[in-house]
Amino acid sequence: MSGHSKWNNIQAKKGKADAQRGKIFTKLGRELLVAVKQGGPDPAGNSTLKAVIAKCKAANMPNDTINNAIKKASGDSGSANYEEIMYEGYGPNGVALIVEASTDNKNRTAAEVRHAFDKAGGNLGTTGCVAYMFNKKGVIVIEKEKCSLSEDDLMMQVLEAGAEDFTANDEVYEIETAPSDFSNILENLQNLGLEFLEASVQMVPGTTVALDEKGAERMNKLIDTLNDLDDVMNVYHNWEE
Repeated sequence: MSGHSKWNNIQAKKGKADAQRGKIFTKLGRELLVAVKQGGPDPAGNSTLKAVIAKCKAANMPNDTINNAIKKASGDSGSANYEEIMYEGYGPNGVALIVEASTDNKNRTAAEVRHAFDKAGGNLGTTGCVAYMFNKKGVIVIEKEKCSLSEDDLMMQVLEAGAEDFTANDEVYEIETAPSDFSNILENLQNLGLEFLEASVQMVPGTTVALDEKGAERMNKLIDTLNDLDDVMNVYHNWEE
């Protein structure tokens, strides 16, 4: 997948996700709210909501929590009006970053994101400055040791379903789809009883940048600082971790 895999160390990634689970669930709840407000509470007719639900399940959010968030969003006319915004910029050694945010106060969010970039020695850029380096793709990651299918059978299933790419790494299988095919391919895999480490539509870099130890440390700090911001939903980059 474009030579870019952030799942080289599964246990480290899992541990980090577990430690941040409460914050992750809060952010996913906001994504559900925005999706319901935009397209209604029925995932059958709301592809954005369907994709967010898949992302919630990949993060091990309980079904009751998902359903309650959707019900609350569909009946809560007085909730904050969140706006989705994308920021672009550069991290250490010119690493390209895209930051997706959902906010009810654009000035506050822009200031917080800018401060995070400045603190890490990066800089916030103008719209379009790095977006051309990324492609929007559906990404599904399955842990090898928990996959009930053989590599060949899984590859055949996803390619026949319309996936664009299938890669077997040391510990995971990574499947790449067109955004429009993501939900259907994911549903096919769910019907086979498979579980996912990650399942979402995201920005995938076309090329990647390597960093030395100091640059990697600064980059990790920048990513963590951005992810700690309440309004930041997703952070994408072209650093070859």
